Amino acid sequence: MAKNTVKQDEKVISLKNKEIFLRLISYLRPFKIKVIFILLLMIVIMISGLLSPMILQIAIDNYIDTKNIVGMLVISGVLLALNIVSMYSQRASILQMNKITNNILLNIRQELYVHIQKLSFSFFDDRPVGKILARVVGDVNSLSELFSNAVTTLIPQTLTIISVAAIMFYLNPSLALISITVLPLLFVALFGLQVFIRSKWQVYRQKRSNLNGFTHESFSGIRIIQNFTYEKEISKSFKNSVNDLMDSFVNAVFYNDFFWPIVDFSWGLSSILIFWYGAKLSQTGSVTIGTIAAFISYSGMFWRPILNIASFYNTLITNFAAAERIFEIMDINPDIEDLESNEIMPLIKGTVEFKNVTFGYEKHIPVLHNVSFKIKPGETIALVGPTGAGKTTITSLVSRFYDTNKGEVLIDGKNVKDVNLNSLRSQMGIMLQDTFLFSDTIKENIRYGKLDATEEEIIEAAKAVNAHEFIMQLENGYDTQVNERGSRLSVGQRQLISFARALLANPRILILDEATSNIDTATEILVQKGINKLLHGRTSFVIAHRLSTIRDCDKIMVIDNGTIIEAGTHDELIRRKGFYYNLYMAQYRFLNEGA
Repeated sequence: MAKNTVKQDEKVISLKNKEIFLRLISYLRPFKIKVIFILLLMIVIMISGLLSPMILQIAIDNYIDTKNIVGMLVISGVLLALNIVSMYSQRASILQMNKITNNILLNIRQELYVHIQKLSFSFFDDRPVGKILARVVGDVNSLSELFSNAVTTLIPQTLTIISVAAIMFYLNPSLALISITVLPLLFVALFGLQVFIRSKWQVYRQKRSNLNGFTHESFSGIRIIQNFTYEKEISKSFKNSVNDLMDSFVNAVFYNDFFWPIVDFSWGLSSILIFWYGAKLSQTGSVTIGTIAAFISYSGMFWRPILNIASFYNTLITNFAAAERIFEIMDINPDIEDLESNEIMPLIKGTVEFKNVTFGYEKHIPVLHNVSFKIKPGETIALVGPTGAGKTTITSLVSRFYDTNKGEVLIDGKNVKDVNLNSLRSQMGIMLQDTFLFSDTIKENIRYGKLDATEEEIIEAAKAVNAHEFIMQLENGYDTQVNERGSRLSVGQRQLISFARALLANPRILILDEATSNIDTATEILVQKGINKLLHGRTSFVIAHRLSTIRDCDKIMVIDNGTIIEAGTHDELIRRKGFYYNLYMAQYRFLNEGA
């Protein structure tokens, strides 16, 4: 049972702001040379900005009063040159930073996607696919502005504040002190506000994830929705999800927008204090008019970086919720660990043994109870029993999609926990009842079983399972697009292609989970011949509810309530007149009555 649904808010483990920030900044390391270049450009911009008020002071005090036209032209030329250099540097830094940001987002998304691929089935059992997509796509995209501002805003603006403050104290220490008296008030207000803002953006991310999961699920099940004329009801649910998202966004923005009035009020108050105190000093002749003019310019230069840093801090807090959701998944350790010390699985001969295996998808609710059996190489074993008895669970443990709670699963005497996962699974072929085809051609879907397969090998595999004939009747044959999840094909056709894919893989251990359940009787007779060829010389597990298809298996194991209650050949189990006999006869009578 999934721990989270499309209508349920996800519980995300909160991380400390410092931890999130340091992890985000670490993604800049591969680009440190380019970042240094951008910082140099930002320093050029900063120096150009710092020099302008000084040049203005010289112009006012030395050239305007004396009406020195030549000096004024020189000063104007210097200012123009500084602005051109600043403009070019600004453009170049933004262009380079955008490239770096895009590469960082690519790296994060790739790292997240690769990590998710390594996670166990239990991870996907616990949450809707749409919510996983929300993190891979939406949450990663949300970090774009954060990275670009980290370099172009945080570092250069901090240097600007320090430089401007030093110049202000050099010009007039008392005026400088007056201008920064409101900073403590600003910092207290902003840090107190960020606690509310972060929690509100966390709620927004949760609601957006819910909407994404709901939309993905509803479109995946559109045939069911239309079949049961459920469009109005599902539209109401969608509207409710959208309204939840809108309300959470408005609530987050409401607190978020308190940032700017606080900063603007602090800046305005500081400006009033500077004008008031500057006027007093000018009356006593303590400062010149040029100094006051320069100081007012520097005051603006002091507060603009503070405004920019406050904006960056606001962006940081806003996107911490997204980063938190990304890092939470990255910090999940796979239940199935492939350790570096695990040995490569040699060519599998086919001995499979369960030793006192107990397993449950939830540890306190076991599905298998102390199961033990041993299969010889090349044997074909049928697993029979009621739905939910544990048949598919046995095959999942053989493939090590899950690890046992107790006991061991051995292949050729090697514990599956001690061998490399890829070397183990690459020697297995699995065909499930719920066949999955990718949005590609029939040819490429079959080739998924062997990525370097030639076209001749693909066609040969299709012919072996009698899929070739219907494929050639399609408009583009093997190059026919099957659409998402193979929706263009019938269920039986999808199953035949899936079977050809498994055949092409040429596995050492074969698992057929209700492999012929969706194929009509006439086609099944033909496919059964292909199955017999495939089963020959391989250890095979066949799960089937249609008992007529497993009569020739080397051994039939009857599973009920997570235990093996009977085992033997078809004839042996019929003679015992136990569970299998009753199941077989009931199915035989049902088919006769239906006929």
